[in-house]
Amino acid sequence: MKLSIIVPAHNEEKTLGVIVKELLGLKVFGWQFEIIIVDDGSKDGTWTAAENFFGNGVVGIKKETNQGKGAAILEALKSVSGDFVLIQDADGEYLPKDIPSLLLALGENKNCAVFGDRGSKSYPERGFHYVLAAKFLTWVFNALFKTRLHDLYTGYKLMPSSVLKSSKLSSAGFEFEAEVAARLCEQKLFIKEVPIGFKPRSKEQGKHIRFIDAFRGIKKMVDIKFNK
Repeated sequence: MKLSIIVPAHNEEKTLGVIVKELLGLKVFGWQFEIIIVDDGSKDGTWTAAENFFGNGVVGIKKETNQGKGAAILEALKSVSGDFVLIQDADGEYLPKDIPSLLLALGENKNCAVFGDRGSKSYPERGFHYVLAAKFLTWVFNALFKTRLHDLYTGYKLMPSSVLKSSKLSSAGFEFEAEVAARLCEQKLFIKEVPIGFKPRSKEQGKHIRFIDAFRGIKKMVDIKFNK
């Protein structure tokens, strides 16, 4: 089995190298890895940092303008050759050491997806309003799609590449998280959840997601549910 790890990055020169080194150190029996780094119109040295790793299963895509996380992922999907896809943010919030747990959770059933659940331990660091919004979005999604997810907007989503490529994905921004989960449900894919670690960063540290993204996510869920 082969895993394609997509790393969307926007102005992440300080953390990208650390993340890629950790990804290159992953070893899971029975799995091969490829890493696709997407520089989403960065203005710093992100692309230079990425170039240091090209070769041996690591490739890069450079976008001249910043179009958003979803757009970066959609661009990378064109180059994916793995059986499964995982998105790895370049900012250090998600820990590559948790990836083996997601892969192991697949078990023998490869016709499913695995989401990382950030749980409640990181609530104080994430901030009350952020947590409230994440919980509300998950509640709305569960109500619409009859699921029992705990963390819809988790960045760690392990998904079959064939399902992603056959889905009508179009979200350019963070609403991609809601859209991709909805598309998985549309195709009646079972979604498992496993606990993961999380090291949230603040707006001052460069966190990109905003409250407007929550409204965009809800709109995307409703549009997909009612086929607009």
